[in-house]
Amino acid sequence: MLTFEHVHYYYQKGTPIIDNLSFTIHEGEYVAMVGANGCGKSTIAKLMDGLLLPKEGQVTFNHMDTSKPKELARIHEQIGFVFQNPEDQFITTTVMDEVLFGLENIRVPREDMQSRAEHALRAVHMLGEAEAMPHQLSGGQKQRVAIAAILAMRPQLMIFDEATSMLDPHGRQQVLDIMHELHRQGMTIVHVTHHMDEVLAAERVMLIHQGRLEYDGDPLTFFESVPASDYHLQEPFAVRVRQKLQLITPLTADWKEMIRSEWVTHCNK
Repeated sequence: MLTFEHVHYYYQKGTPIIDNLSFTIHEGEYVAMVGANGCGKSTIAKLMDGLLLPKEGQVTFNHMDTSKPKELARIHEQIGFVFQNPEDQFITTTVMDEVLFGLENIRVPREDMQSRAEHALRAVHMLGEAEAMPHQLSGGQKQRVAIAAILAMRPQLMIFDEATSMLDPHGRQQVLDIMHELHRQGMTIVHVTHHMDEVLAAERVMLIHQGRLEYDGDPLTFFESVPASDYHLQEPFAVRVRQKLQLITPLTADWKEMIRSEWVTHCNK
């Protein structure tokens, strides 16, 4: 679906930001991309969508090359990008107009626009705020509107680039719930994050270090085998609880369930 082949990227030659990076993301996957600040995560995300073009190597999506302008236009219609700050994406005065604007850009027939916009806003629980002004919404609501504007265009893959980092815990959970529901419905998700508690729920984790892929695999194996502190990352709370209490039950994102399972196992001995 999405492939990097020996991709290099730099602003100044001789100082690589992305260094000979190769990987493939398959349809329907939920991938968490992690790494310390400045490791190249956001650059990789922008290369995925063609917002940046590789200096060397090739990025393709469904066999379309981001370096070819005609193919890049089609790629932009099929990959949605949710930024860290949703206000960076707002250009209209109402929530509904914000969603409709994207549909106009991809030339959706006018008779279909309203129903698609309403469906997208309903999916993120923002239909009731359709006539509200985006700048008056809470942070979590703004991010949900940004997601709705992309959903209405019906992409095949969505990239969330630190999309929860500016939100309070409630707003962050709302956005995460939407991401997981979209994945459950078949959407391919790439979640760039520094919140390590969000990683356990992914199917696959990619660790980026100095522009290179240091780990690519199962999140549970990652936390059991890779010392997160070596990469300036903090282990998820569930991992720390498991280590502190010396639990033997399988690692899950739900620390309460881990403790309950351990207690049941202990009582049945």
